[in-house]
Amino acid sequence: MDLKKVIRTIPNFPKDGIMFRDITTLLSNGEAFHYVINKLADRYRNSPVDLIAGIESRGFIFGAALAHQLQMGFVPIRKKGKLPGEVIQESYNLEYGSDSIEVHLGAIGQGQKVLLIDDLMATGGTIIAAHNLVIKTGGFVHEACFLVDLPEVGGGKKLKELGIPYYAMLEFDGE
Repeated sequence: MDLKKVIRTIPNFPKDGIMFRDITTLLSNGEAFHYVINKLADRYRNSPVDLIAGIESRGFIFGAALAHQLQMGFVPIRKKGKLPGEVIQESYNLEYGSDSIEVHLGAIGQGQKVLLIDDLMATGGTIIAAHNLVIKTGGFVHEACFLVDLPEVGGGKKLKELGIPYYAMLEFDGE
């Protein structure tokens, strides 16, 4: 299946020069969404992964569906202030400032192998922060997984430099 044909591109959103890759068109296409989850399940079915952690918000969609398919647990990694109870936090830089993500303390056990999942990788900042959160919990990142990589933005290069393995189902040129 040519997934690029079911992902809508919206020029100049959220600002001029950006080609926004809108995955909602893939999500609303039952055949395409089923295809993606099955392909990811095939990739990770025999891997040593204990848990899947999805990054807010679109990583929840793919991560929860994949966790269900593989019959394993799902851990949400959320933006600051969204999780009740005791959390571990990691901050990261954005183009104009910084942000933070959190995970519940105890959601990832010591030594557990985690698959991180999100819809798209651009600069890599969010996934690097999520990786750092997993390490803080005592877990290990088996791999970071994305539906879409934007290689020209440079996130993949940063992950390689840090030794974080990753997989993307497809790539789009540009930003």
